[in-house]
Amino acid sequence: MPVWDPARYLQFADDRSRPFVDLVARVQGTPRTIVDLGCGPGHLTQVLRHRWPEATVHGVDSSPEMIERARNDQNDDAATYELADVTTWAPAGPVDLVISNALFQWVPDQLAVIERLAGHVAPAGTFALQVPRNYDAPSHTLLRDIAAERPFAAHTADVVADRGTEPAAYLELFAAHGWGVDLWETTYLHVLAGDDPVHDWVSGTGARPYLQALPDDLRDAFTGAYRSALRDAYPRRPWGTVFPFRRTFLVARRPA
Repeated sequence: MPVWDPARYLQFADDRSRPFVDLVARVQGTPRTIVDLGCGPGHLTQVLRHRWPEATVHGVDSSPEMIERARNDQNDDAATYELADVTTWAPAGPVDLVISNALFQWVPDQLAVIERLAGHVAPAGTFALQVPRNYDAPSHTLLRDIAAERPFAAHTADVVADRGTEPAAYLELFAAHGWGVDLWETTYLHVLAGDDPVHDWVSGTGARPYLQALPDDLRDAFTGAYRSALRDAYPRRPWGTVFPFRRTFLVARRPA
């Protein structure tokens, strides 16, 4: 996984948080124990605590920078944060709600990992996730196209970026085990401010594996080419730059 920059990630915190708020709104019941997988800098813990004030929240993330930021910024005795890799991590006991916001697109064999983690959900508990589904958007196709050009390709050929999964795969995974499934997609039309806002957004997420793979003397050239291509693909309007972003949501309820 790429090395994350909490400050860059939080640049568009309001827009990035909206899907998580929408996901939480569809979770039923009153969980007492919540695990937030890929919790990042912990800025969404309060969304969970506001909805379920009596619950304990345990955030898990593989980024030392994100966990450090969460521990430093979040002043909540009912919230804890752990540095761990979700591909091998497991909770100490059954959990009422396992929730994840824009994590599993980064995880190899994500369906197998999700199935294993779902096994730790308590009876009548919930597994909820949200993942991006905009891999055919210019923000991603241009990134891959430029990375495949010389001289960048020599350094980016082995980059494994985020991994998309067909929504039906999530449905089949949980339905096969008898879970009730609520699955949907939403396209957000974010209106972003600034000179190169789409670049700024993607450089904090999807572009990071490519940027980290490049040597210092090529990174500026790559960034310049990518910025220019994004300006053409997402023209700036008097009111801002419109950035369509499609996302997949799942809320699965385990039988009692």
